[in-house]
Amino acid sequence: MLPRHHQPIVAVATAPGRGAVGIVRASGRNLSPLIAAVCGRPLEPRHATYLPFRDALGQPIDQGIAIWFAAPLSYTGEDVLELQAHGGPVVLQLLLARCLEAGAHIGLRLAEPGEFTERAFLNDKLDLAQAEAVADLIDASTEAAARSASRSLSGAFSSEVRALREQLIALRTLVEATLDFPEEEIDFLQQARARERLADASAAVDAVLARARQGALLRDGIKVVIAGQPNVGKSSLLNALAGAELAIVTAIPGTTRDKVSQTIQIDGVPLHVVDTAGLRGEGQASDEVERIGIARAWAEIEGADAVLFLHDLTRLGDPAYEAEEALIAARLPAADARLLQVYNKADLNPAALGPAGDVIVLSARTGEGLDALRARLLALAGWHAQPEGLFTARARHLDALRRTQAHLAQGGEVFASDAPALELLAEELRLAHHALGEITGQFSADDLLGEIFGKFCIGK
Repeated sequence: MLPRHHQPIVAVATAPGRGAVGIVRASGRNLSPLIAAVCGRPLEPRHATYLPFRDALGQPIDQGIAIWFAAPLSYTGEDVLELQAHGGPVVLQLLLARCLEAGAHIGLRLAEPGEFTERAFLNDKLDLAQAEAVADLIDASTEAAARSASRSLSGAFSSEVRALREQLIALRTLVEATLDFPEEEIDFLQQARARERLADASAAVDAVLARARQGALLRDGIKVVIAGQPNVGKSSLLNALAGAELAIVTAIPGTTRDKVSQTIQIDGVPLHVVDTAGLRGEGQASDEVERIGIARAWAEIEGADAVLFLHDLTRLGDPAYEAEEALIAARLPAADARLLQVYNKADLNPAALGPAGDVIVLSARTGEGLDALRARLLALAGWHAQPEGLFTARARHLDALRRTQAHLAQGGEVFASDAPALELLAEELRLAHHALGEITGQFSADDLLGEIFGKFCIGK
């Protein structure tokens, strides 16, 4: 641990603003002096006590509930004091200032973002994947994401990773035994079915990685950009998908000059939908504002996970419209897997079905075809509904699992040779084991911890 991890910390643990209740939380190795100064009397562990919180002159700052969690039976594994007061910003700041004043002689300081949860990790109350799930649960934008984060917090993901690590430990033990005792006539690896066990471990990693990808979708969602010429119905489609009038819709071309964003959910998967300014061919913008809007639209398209290229069924066959569309389409690679061709205004031209091929025909005004579009977006994202519970996963978890997968695959190639180089196999297994340990924090650098916990809110 770093020296700062031994200092007691304090912070307001509730969100900024007014509320019925606000909490000031402190954590440290011995908070008895702070308790005596602020509460005026000792507290019984894990019991709520209603009392006045007192300033340096003994005058009450507020009346509230104090709870002391004695180490190690607390969230952080240290002594934890929670002061539940009325949720006014001024009251909470007065109470925070009083705690800092009363705890100055024991080194009490303001907590950094995520430092309470970081201490829970450092004191073995949570592993790293569980600690990250705390932030994921707070930030969850859908019910499914919240449930999957809760499962990760309870240890579902960590249990899967631990099971994989145990398989690799067993394999490493067999390989190391063979290396340590080469004179033995017994082929440890063959008798222990090491080749089959390596294949089983690789298949198990594949299965966890597939589920982790689904969990990452629930956590992060996908970015969907609606693009097309002016007045093809992009804003209407955004409103239809969101079920609310978010963007202004008029018959005047170029109504949308800047991006309009909204997060929606389909089957629990968050979709960050962006409506953009109408696209035109190079140099065709009518003014500087439209030119900037079009430039921003192309920037959004480049960073999208999925692009809905919207066409107007009522203008099919119009030479000017189709010429402009050809110029725009030239900048959207036809083979791009992110691109989905969508033909709008089916209600105004029911006879026009759009070009043959992999397209979606819909009406943003009536809702016809929206279910098909939603299904295609989920398929494009790689979502597969799972009967069993999912856990949240982050990009770094996916990266660690992919590296584990690659090392096991390399180990399998070494094992498949006529004269396996067992030293190389042992090294690939070690690297795979190390990659898995990064997920739960068995192997982690201080800079990684700083990056992870620095993104938490203060007080958590």
